[in-house]
Amino acid sequence: MARKKKPLVVVTRKLPDAVETRMMELFDVRLNLDDKPMSRAVLAEAMKTADVLVPTVTDTIDSSLISQAGKKMRLIANYGTGVDNIDLAAARRKGITVTNTPDVLTEDTADMTMALILAVPRRLAEGERVLRSGKWEGWSPNWMLGHRIYGKRLGIIGMGRIGRAVAKRALGFGLSIHYHNRHRVHEDVEAELEATYWESLDQMLARMDIISVNCPHTPATYHLLSERRLKHLQPHAFVVNTSRGEVVDENALTRLLRAGAIGGAGLDVFENEPAVNPRLLELDNVVLLPHLSSATVEGRMDMGEKVLVNIKSFADGHKPPDRVLVESF
Repeated sequence: MARKKKPLVVVTRKLPDAVETRMMELFDVRLNLDDKPMSRAVLAEAMKTADVLVPTVTDTIDSSLISQAGKKMRLIANYGTGVDNIDLAAARRKGITVTNTPDVLTEDTADMTMALILAVPRRLAEGERVLRSGKWEGWSPNWMLGHRIYGKRLGIIGMGRIGRAVAKRALGFGLSIHYHNRHRVHEDVEAELEATYWESLDQMLARMDIISVNCPHTPATYHLLSERRLKHLQPHAFVVNTSRGEVVDENALTRLLRAGAIGGAGLDVFENEPAVNPRLLELDNVVLLPHLSSATVEGRMDMGEKVLVNIKSFADGHKPPDRVLVESF
């Protein structure tokens, strides 16, 4: 009996060695060993010849690229949870299944969110810069005073898996939990998290001390925190975003921070990554990180395992466990 032909899998970026090794054992794989982002031309060629494409969140798989996909291309197994980099509707029209890697980054992202919630009010990055500059002259009663977070109100935008994980951590630090979500969560969840639901995002923004953005980027959430909404924030309020940069109007946020209309911000994501607004870089009342929320060894390995299972299931004629439906985003 002839052996079943292995699917041709093209991987757009370098993945952990263990993931790539297992992938090579299971499939016919084309790896990106130098880890340089693929150009649109190279991506287009890959989609013309491969059975499976494994892109990352930095690859824009839009309708133009998908329209060039060959007849063999039947699966896009995204190495990442967010799929705003993929035109899901175009993929569905072309008969291409899209999968992602949900659930594995919840705790890592919640950890980073909590780190920023602590770092911004207490001016940790600013203090670290002063120390490294050699300008620290010793302790002083009134020098570099931050703000206590205990007893403050935290407003979470998006009470999904990550939002709930953030709420659990924040509760342990004595924060009062508030949230806005497309749908109100079950009363048992509210009771467990001692969370207050706000149907109106505008009203919640006006009353919070800290805002944490934890919703996905979709057409409906693009610039959800617009200039109009950001102006609802109190002058002492802080904004933390570990979701997607596009959810916040970055230019408006920068202007309001510079004007002192908002107390500060902790950002791990940006609208035009890897580019960051130069005026944002000049500010002391912000903590800026280069998209590190999911950057743990354990998280990257778990993501790879998800990708492997999705491809193997698809190749064996089964529905992949992590199919992404257009209606869910």
